[in-house]
Amino acid sequence: MALISDGRFVEDGWRRLAEEEGLPKSGKIVVSLARLEHALAHLSDGVSLGVNAPNTTDPGALAAALPRLQLVEVVFPAFADGRGFSLARLIRRAGFKGELRASGRLLADQYAHALGCGFDTVEIPDDIAERQDESQWRAALAAHARTYQRGYVAAGSILDARRKAAAK
Repeated sequence: MALISDGRFVEDGWRRLAEEEGLPKSGKIVVSLARLEHALAHLSDGVSLGVNAPNTTDPGALAAALPRLQLVEVVFPAFADGRGFSLARLIRRAGFKGELRASGRLLADQYAHALGCGFDTVEIPDDIAERQDESQWRAALAAHARTYQRGYVAAGSILDARRKAAAK
């Protein structure tokens, strides 16, 4: 799997725990949604915790855990399944400040939208990374300076820019 941050392929510092694997005493770990409650109850102080959540997850199921999580990984089973974008917006609206990661079969064309919905990083399978190299993800990042969607992109929305221009 390739991890993309700021349009570049980067190393992933998180480790996914297998369902039967015990909780470590330190490090950055990602557990399944099914293991989240157990991990929160038995977590050592030196462990950063992340959760792997299907794009069908009810955001309310994560709400109580969000303050203790450093990573929420939303799984996209197919590039045409956009429910993960909605889930990301709801997680950010709930106040999550940690890393929000899209994981799965996303394409470079969806990168700007993912960032606009609140994702920080995108993790893609190796077969997509071979077809769409780092230069395509960087180009996708620079393709749109503004969007109609108000979100988490620093440049602001097209509508905000129009309102500012009209106010002058």
